[in-house]
Formats: sequence, structure tokens, C-alpha cells
Amino acid sequence: MQQAQYQLIIVGGGPAGLTAGLYAARSRLKTLLVEKGVTGGQVLSTDWVDNYPGFIEGISGFDLMDKMTAHADRFGLEKKYATIVSLDLTGPIKSVTLESGEILTAATVILCTGARPRRLDIPGEFEFTGRGVSYCATCDGPFYRDQEIAVVGGGNTAIQDALHLTKFAAKVTIIHRRSELRATKILQEKAASNPKIDFIWDTQVLEVRGNKSGVDSLLLKNHSGDESVLNVSGLFVLIGIAPNNELLLPNHLDADKGGFIVTDEEMATSIPGVFVAGDIRSKRSRQIINAAGEGAVAELSAEHYLGNQAP
Repeated sequence: MQQAQYQLIIVGGGPAGLTAGLYAARSRLKTLLVEKGVTGGQVLSTDWVDNYPGFIEGISGFDLMDKMTAHADRFGLEKKYATIVSLDLTGPIKSVTLESGEILTAATVILCTGARPRRLDIPGEFEFTGRGVSYCATCDGPFYRDQEIAVVGGGNTAIQDALHLTKFAAKVTIIHRRSELRATKILQEKAASNPKIDFIWDTQVLEVRGNKSGVDSLLLKNHSGDESVLNVSGLFVLIGIAPNNELLLPNHLDADKGGFIVTDEEMATSIPGVFVAGDIRSKRSRQIINAAGEGAVAELSAEHYLGNQAP
């Protein structure tokens, strides 16, 4: 039988991947973490993290990921920065093919490819991400105490998060491109009865505007073609998330209807020796802390799998 180069390959260097890498390096597994860019994942675009335990005053997303990377490096985690073009997860030896043509092999794989927020793709959105444009109400809501903000979206997540944001903001305006919401009736009723929530119907956001301090207004356009300006200090784009699963689904991993990979509570997938952690996993909550926790569980499960495969 072919001998694998590594006991474990971790695909993705966000909180889940770095935590799995830390655990694997401490356990002296021959491990490689492959990341196409820099380690850190989506957290790098988060201006300030205020809910990660141990950082009482909060910490920037960049600094948190820098510390996670340094922690894994302290135990000698081997990393390779490269683009993966294909995966073969069948059989006892898994293979990872890089853009350069190099093929890496391992007995186990932990997939931490993450997810990405669906964006509006309008002027100003990218420039003000982390400075007034957010994709996570739980993460960033407390930064908008007593301010006026807007939410784009009409599904359950958008309305639930809008209700959550009323705990902090003075006013929340929900902007929806249709004349009615897609959220469940009970959520619609709660939002409609909340005195802090207003609605703007049949309207889309054309542009995010602001200055060095951050967002100060939105340019809107309704179905009649009329344009208007809404003065807000924050915009929450809550139109869903998309899994980074392009490399994964061809391997016939079980996935939910949204394309997120299904695992058991030990992070094991439908393919033996393949584990998943972080935002690519099918679940309800996507936070830095549970991504890190899942990374730890996935590595421990991989260790257990390797132990059972030993002759």
C-alpha cells in the first residue's frame, strides 16, 4: 500500500484549522496545514472581536489570528501557502493536488474551508467592510449602541438579527427588495410590533457612503426608480452565506440543502478518515469560538481514527 507523506493534512487556516493544527502539532502528528492565502480566514476582515474569552478589552481580528498562528507555530506546525485544485478523499490514502502540480498525501484530512457571506457587490461595500458594513449581528451589534443602522435582507436570519440589533441600536431600518418578507410569520409579527424597527419596501441599496470615520449613509433606489439617501452609521448585510465547498462536493461528502457538510458530533463526515470543522460544517451557529472548538474535536477524532488504523 502507498505510504502517506503525512498523518494529517488540514485544509484551511482560519480559527478551526489553526486550532486543529495546534492540537496536532502538540500531539506530534506529522501534519501539514494548507492555506491559499494568509492564515486567519474571515476573521481578518473583522475590525474588533469583543466576545472571544480571555480578551477582556477585546482584540482586533488581525491580532487574534496572529496570536492563534503564533501559538500553532510555537509547537512547530508545518504550513504550506498554496492553492488546492482538487482533492481525492476516497480510499485509505487521501490526496491533495496543488496548483503547481504537486500532490500531497495523508491518512486523514480535516476540511476547514469555511464559508463566505453573500454580498451586495455595490460601491462602498468592500471599502467599508469592518468600518460600518458588517455581516454578523452577533459579532458587531454591540458597537452600535444608540445609533441608527440598517439591515438588508428578508429571511429568518435577517429578521432574527434585526430583532437582536434592537438591543443596542436606537433604530433599525430593514431594507427589502420585495413588498413582503420571506421570514416566518411569527418573526414578521415580532419585527412589525417592535418600536425600534422600520421597514423600507421594494428597495435596494445602490451605494454605501461614508468618510474616514466609517459609514454615514446609503444611497437607495425603489422599484419606481426613485433614489433617496438614508442616514445610518452601520449596514448589516444579512442575505445568507455561501459554503466554500467547490472542492468538496465532487468527493460525494454528505451535505445539507445549502451545501454545508454534514458531520456527526465528533466532526466525522460520511467518508472514513475525513473530518470537517468550522463554518463549512452544517450547523446553526457560526462563531470564532465554536469554529476553534470544532477544530479541536476534529483533530482528536483524527487521532482516534489513526490509532484504530495502526497495525
